[in-house]
Amino acid sequence: MYLGIINGWSDGCIEAVSKKGLKWVEFCVNHNYDSAQVLAEADRINESCAKYGVKVGSIGRWGMDRVDDNGEIIPEALQHDKNCIDFASRVGCPVFNCGCNEVEGKSFTENCDIAINYLSQLIEYGRERNVKIAVYNCDWANFVVEDPAWSVVLGRLPELGIKYDTSHCINRGGDYLAEMEKWGDRFYHFHIKGTLYVGGEHYDDPPAGLDDVKWGPVFALLYIKKYNGMLSIEPHSGKWKGAVGQWGVDYTINFVKPFIMPEDYSYDENPYMP
Repeated sequence: MYLGIINGWSDGCIEAVSKKGLKWVEFCVNHNYDSAQVLAEADRINESCAKYGVKVGSIGRWGMDRVDDNGEIIPEALQHDKNCIDFASRVGCPVFNCGCNEVEGKSFTENCDIAINYLSQLIEYGRERNVKIAVYNCDWANFVVEDPAWSVVLGRLPELGIKYDTSHCINRGGDYLAEMEKWGDRFYHFHIKGTLYVGGEHYDDPPAGLDDVKWGPVFALLYIKKYNGMLSIEPHSGKWKGAVGQWGVDYTINFVKPFIMPEDYSYDENPYMP
């Protein structure tokens, strides 16, 4: 596993990732960005990443409807996703995260069929460009966020993975450890984001390590499921800004690092140890 953070793709943003001592960055080319313009910057972004020793571990596009009220693919949306996959391929990024919105008035089965039709096109397009496709477990313009949708959609699309964030499961009242135990072998990308409840109500998303998530068991399951992808820090709080926000990022980096087994870890074989 390797630690990185969500940030922008300007030269200054990539430099900031490096200054935090991180070597991986995640780009969110969300619905409010023109994917074609971002794709056009691929060469400049590659130069910037090489300059600062940073690699792109994930690219995602959140908040975009991909099918219309009849369940038909929106051509502009499909092109945006293809642009993002092309961008991922150009910058050496292994995974593209996306979703598929629910169509009101359609049954659960019909919506699953619609999502499968859409996502299968992305999988095929990504396969040709060495980019895997994952559905994010956030419900922002997406309904493929948990079971039973995962069982149906991922069941029929064996190449499809999951971008997982424990906070989304918690906010839906779910059991994130149970989800990880069942679906961890399909994780292609993982977010490190804290969440805090006060009086049974969601209060804030503070830096990971200063929150309610049981990070020890989370990492135990990631190792058991042999996850070996990016751990992407997502600063998400409206309360942690300025100096305390930057300190919070530093805190999370230092909090997470001890959970990550060094790549060069070595040991002497001993028949009395695991």
